[in-house]
Amino acid sequence: MALIKSVRGFTPQIGENTFLADNATVIGDVIIGNHCSIWFNAVLRGDVNSIRIGNRVNIQDGSVIHTLYEKSVTEIGDDVSIGHNVVIHGAKIEDGALIGMGAIVLDHAIIGEGSIIAAGAVVLSNTIVEPGSIYAGVPAKFVKKVDAEQSKEMNQKIARNYLMYSNWYREENK
Repeated sequence: MALIKSVRGFTPQIGENTFLADNATVIGDVIIGNHCSIWFNAVLRGDVNSIRIGNRVNIQDGSVIHTLYEKSVTEIGDDVSIGHNVVIHGAKIEDGALIGMGAIVLDHAIIGEGSIIAAGAVVLSNTIVEPGSIYAGVPAKFVKKVDAEQSKEMNQKIARNYLMYSNWYREENK
């Protein structure tokens, strides 16, 4: 069973039909929307400031979501996919974005709607990624624009797939 822990008077709020893997950790001032999935070893640590997650978001294995005390919050929109071993620290991820495996997104960065952050990229603090852009590298830099419809279709497919995967785990436990 996932570790859901209150801290400083804040208790995580988990939306309907949201899957929490057995060893996922959700702490403090965290609100998760509906139809999300938080996978194995993922940590959402809202102990020092707030974390807000929209609907149909998947946060894959080993990812860490955190903030800076009294300085940054993390906001993740709808239909967002957060790859394996991603770190998001006090950033805003807008609807339909994809954060590739092992990427790091730092405080006050804004990842625009439908953008893609490549695997292993490091998005520095205060970086603004324009909607529909692909960024890659260390530090992450603009690579090219992505077709808005292709990006939306791909990210919605990933979100649907992760909902399907999470249902496999529910079925096994019946």
